[in-house]
Amino acid sequence: MSALKIALAGLGTVGGGCAKLLIENASVIATRAGRALEVVAVSALERQRAQELGLGQARWFDNAVDMARAAEADVVVELIGGAEGIARAVCEAALGGKRHLVTANKALLARHANALAALAEKNGCALSYEAAVAGGIPIIKALREGLAANKITRVYGILNGTCNYILTTMRKTGRSFDEILKDAQKLGYAEADPSMDVDGIDAAHKLSLLAALAFATPIDFERVYIEGVRAITPMDIAYAEELGYRIKLVGSAQLTEDGLEQRVHPCMVEIGTPIAHVEGVTNAVVASGNFAGDTVYQGAGAGGGPTASAVVADLIDIARGRFAPPFGVRESDRRALPAAAMELHRGAYYIRLMVHDRPGVMADVTACFRDERVSIESMLQRARARTGSVPVVMTTHECQEAAMRRALAAIGRLDAIAEPPHMIRIESL
Repeated sequence: MSALKIALAGLGTVGGGCAKLLIENASVIATRAGRALEVVAVSALERQRAQELGLGQARWFDNAVDMARAAEADVVVELIGGAEGIARAVCEAALGGKRHLVTANKALLARHANALAALAEKNGCALSYEAAVAGGIPIIKALREGLAANKITRVYGILNGTCNYILTTMRKTGRSFDEILKDAQKLGYAEADPSMDVDGIDAAHKLSLLAALAFATPIDFERVYIEGVRAITPMDIAYAEELGYRIKLVGSAQLTEDGLEQRVHPCMVEIGTPIAHVEGVTNAVVASGNFAGDTVYQGAGAGGGPTASAVVADLIDIARGRFAPPFGVRESDRRALPAAAMELHRGAYYIRLMVHDRPGVMADVTACFRDERVSIESMLQRARARTGSVPVVMTTHECQEAAMRRALAAIGRLDAIAEPPHMIRIESL
């Protein structure tokens, strides 16, 4: 059988990893694919990079879109990145030209995968994106194939290694968010502009893909509730440990009575749960099926090697002639679901207040909770802080998010409150 011909767009960390993997493991890959995989065309920022990676025999294109249109290739691999511009044009050109497409571009897919999936189905092409979510963890294949017989009730996990590294290191060292972020940037775990990671956007991109696949619904990224980790302090992490929790940035999607709930935000999770022990840059995803129960997937969430492994796994499937609809079902079978507003979410909460130590303060605070029918489960009060204010920590029983927000707004207006109340949701996993 003739080789699968590949046009490779982008030779950065992941593209370079793919080139290395395809060359070093060529015989293993050919055996598992049933034929050789050959890079026949390349486009990147620097031509010298292709030479350095051993791709000098491939046809060079200065313009990746031209390559996607004109290269004599069976499949185009887009590893450029970015939600718009050339990356989007490459994907549209590949599928429009009836070439299979493999991409690791979660930002682009979160914005445009609905249209790209329709184009792929129309032209009988694969749209494969295992590398777009959780690096080397085969979670897309697990949801689309391994759990295909199940009704998925929930999918959640730690979807951003940068945030997990920061929170893990804060807990182990007691140092501040800003200090650990600088370390993460030096180590290459965080970009110079870390906002996509630490503000939760990267995790939300991935969650929107998982939700669309798990619930056979169009991607609805704009309806994902997003909160990052910038506000987490060493004090909160220490209190979490004392209360039997760890703080993680968790992405969660599930069907509720109010619709599809998609949210990314810091959570307190019980120390006894598996996800509480996922440390450093590692990712983890849990899928709950009505027959399979909870299945847990853990591994490297980023990096050239793990992500390249996922890209090449998609290429092997295509070489074998195995590819499913991008989101597990025909496009005509995907159904839009109502979005559950975050204000309707129900759960327990951790609240930290910094209060001026004076008589009657706690009576005023508890009255605000009482007025919104929020029940306090536990309370901790410590010695006066250096600022002269006193930290007071409370956990609540389950209540509605809207009621909690109203109670905190009322508390924030009290004269005795030294700074805005700090809230972290307690997650039952």
